[in-house]
Amino acid sequence: MKKKKVVSLSLAATVALSAAIAPVHAAPGSATSEKVHMNQKSNTPDFISGKLTAPSNKAAKDIALNYLAEKQGLYKTSNDSYSNFKVLNETKDEVGFTLVKLQQVYKGVPVFGSVLTAHVDKDGVLTAVSGELAPELDKKQTLKSGAKIKHAEAQAIAAKDMAAKLGQAPELEKEAKPEFVIYVKDGKANYAYALEFEFLHPSPGNYQYFVDAQTGDILASYNQVHQVGKPSPGVTSPTGTNTVGTGKGVLGDTKSFNTVTNSNGSYLVDRTRGNGIFTYNAKNRTQTPGTLWLDADNVLNAAYDGAAVDAHAYAAQTYDYYKNVHSRNSYDGNGAQLISTVHYGRNYNNAFWSGSQMVYGDGDGSTFIPLSGALDVIAHELTHAVTDTTADLIYQNESGAINESMSDIFGTLVEYHFNNKPDWQIGEDIYTPGTSGDALRSMADPTQSGDPDHYSKRYVGTQDNGGVHWNSGISNKAAYLLSNGGTHYGVSVAGIGNDKSGKIFYRTLTQYLTPNSTFAQYRVAAVQAATDLYGASSTEVSSVKAAFTAVGVN
Repeated sequence: MKKKKVVSLSLAATVALSAAIAPVHAAPGSATSEKVHMNQKSNTPDFISGKLTAPSNKAAKDIALNYLAEKQGLYKTSNDSYSNFKVLNETKDEVGFTLVKLQQVYKGVPVFGSVLTAHVDKDGVLTAVSGELAPELDKKQTLKSGAKIKHAEAQAIAAKDMAAKLGQAPELEKEAKPEFVIYVKDGKANYAYALEFEFLHPSPGNYQYFVDAQTGDILASYNQVHQVGKPSPGVTSPTGTNTVGTGKGVLGDTKSFNTVTNSNGSYLVDRTRGNGIFTYNAKNRTQTPGTLWLDADNVLNAAYDGAAVDAHAYAAQTYDYYKNVHSRNSYDGNGAQLISTVHYGRNYNNAFWSGSQMVYGDGDGSTFIPLSGALDVIAHELTHAVTDTTADLIYQNESGAINESMSDIFGTLVEYHFNNKPDWQIGEDIYTPGTSGDALRSMADPTQSGDPDHYSKRYVGTQDNGGVHWNSGISNKAAYLLSNGGTHYGVSVAGIGNDKSGKIFYRTLTQYLTPNSTFAQYRVAAVQAATDLYGASSTEVSSVKAAFTAVGVN
């Protein structure tokens, strides 16, 4: 996470572009109804809710696909819905809904970012379809013929461009494997190769590239280092006995944590959570993961130990929050290993998820002290992993800003959950040690860092991947208001507390948001999540609506 520059924010319309909502429709004599939320750019739905189908004993995926077949005209798709979609997964949630996640395909090729979630209740009624599809692909002349260049050529083109940007070829952590996709931007559709390059030298990066499969042109590229890639291939735990160590963190506080002890000493390995938590020492180099942290007596009180103590203990606390509060077993829901490396580089002022693990710099002592010393920073970064394995919010523009905000929201909620000097600031414990009271970001007042606190003041340029950090302030303010209440831009919000807010945002993220979600879709998704949990006429739903209205998302 990086300190953001203050920018001059452009004024724009108060209402988000996709905020048009069609009225509820019901067929005469029918028990079904629907509320359609349209994206004005594509003039297609990005959220439909209501009692969309009659009760049914059919499989949830069939209920969803049959409904989408009936709505081909609305979504502007063609052919049979079974050929338009690939079922990615089907899961049941704690409320009793079955979630079906569908990937849009065209002639068998996945459309990048075009994913729908469909919710079917216990009675077999489809209650919501969330996400936006690429319309009228059958009419795109660019899709009439297939690829003209090969995978290897696309990889070479992207690698050459990246080397030019960086000034040298990076040292990749793993091979970039091109994936054949349809890439849609501003109404244009192209067959393309999607590639992801993860590297730490000459500087950390996780670059996403799209290379036109017919011309070899680079259609888009951006650094998504804050967002995760694929889960780590895994590391092997040492043999030994599960033990409990103690140590002092970066700020001098004493903690206990799980270790594994054998004749060599005690390793910072926790085998009691998921498939394990592992903490490594980079020894001020830039190779990861480094050396598995080993201590002679299981007491880590030296100043050099502090970064490792906090990284290990706070990763366990973040795991516990998601497991105990949201029944999520690690970031992927399947017990994925949590791997951390501390003492990365020299005077390195950053912390990030590389695409497979957490990495923490020591800071330069002026801008930052060791960044693993802040629980909200660790929870922030690991929440990016949760996002990647659920909503998979694309790290650009509005979806990227929602991505960043979700990490801030849960970083703060984890801090409150463990009563770790909680507040609505991000990174205050490790940022500018010589200045008291400041932070990387304030969720209570985003303008303190030059960030917008209202959609009308959002940044609309190309810097910061389209303002992913800056525009996160809009959602951050909404989250603050939902938990605490208050009046903002003349709109009063009744606070509902952290616990309920956390449940609503977690359900919004994991059940309803999709890769290309806009702020307007985010609003209706949060309203639907609150409706599922507390009922359509609940005070919680009213507060969600007021919080988003207060920040100009209608």
